[in-house]
This record gives sequence, C-alpha cells and structure tokens, in this order.
Amino acid sequence: MPVTFKNNPVKISGKELNIGDFAPEVALVGKDLSVSKIGGAKGVYQIINVVPSLDTGVCATQTRKFNQKAASLSNAQVYVVSMDLPFAQGRFCATEGIENLSVWSDFRNKDFGQNYGVLLADGPLEGLLSRAVFVIDPDGKIVYKEICAEITNEPDYEAPIQAIK
Repeated sequence: MPVTFKNNPVKISGKELNIGDFAPEVALVGKDLSVSKIGGAKGVYQIINVVPSLDTGVCATQTRKFNQKAASLSNAQVYVVSMDLPFAQGRFCATEGIENLSVWSDFRNKDFGQNYGVLLADGPLEGLLSRAVFVIDPDGKIVYKEICAEITNEPDYEAPIQAIK
C-alpha cells in the first residue's frame, strides 16, 4: 500500500499483515519502563493505535480521541504504540489526562514496526512508525486494519470501534 508524508512517497518495511492474520505478540516498553506484550490472543479485543510521535499535533489528537472512545469500551484494551521514549510518553499522558488507554514504546528493538509492517524505511520520519490502527479479536486474529495513506491525516475513529461490536 502506498504511503505518503506531506504528499511525498515513503516506504514502510516489515511483514505486511492483513485482516484474518494472527497478530504477532511483541514486547514493548511502558512509560514506567516495564515490559509487556501486546498482540496475540488476550481473551479481549485489542485496539492498537499506532502513531509516529506523541509530540505532534495529529498524533496527540488521535491519542486523545482514542482515550475518549476507550472510556466506553468494556471488552477491549486500547494501546498507543510509538517510538517515543517512555519518559516522553509518561509526560504526555500526565499533561493530557490520558487514563483510559496505555502507551507503549517500540524504541528498543523496533519489533512492533517490523512485525506489523509499519516501520518507516525512508523519508524525514525514517525509523518511526507509520500512522495505523489495528483491531485484534480475543483469539488473536486481526479483524480491522488501517494504515493511513497520508501520515499527516487522522485515521477513521468509528470503524475500529464498530469492528468490536
């Protein structure tokens, strides 16, 4: 799928995942430096909200909107994944009042980016993650996927929620 940043083509690398594929389980670092795994079968739905950096306006808006939507979900865990350092993620959550979802960093090994096919391989944001949303069902299958064609655009907010209803 072609992806652009400010209308300029960029390449994304890693294994492309599609609806129906098993979502790989990957270890990520939390804002308190704990390590946890997301993906795979968890017995609940998982909404994985992927952003290049919480330090940008679009990423911050996307995270705030998913935080609001997560408050009404009783059958899902909602995550934000970026390459931001855990300290910056913690500061962002404290400043913005983000309490209904958890933030995770892929900065150590880029395993999430590689295993979910969203690692930016070139362009000004090379090494960060492309903007995307994945929904994983309780059995670990991907039931929704959106990789934003233009990184500076927000994703669809309603479709991921509808995928778990």
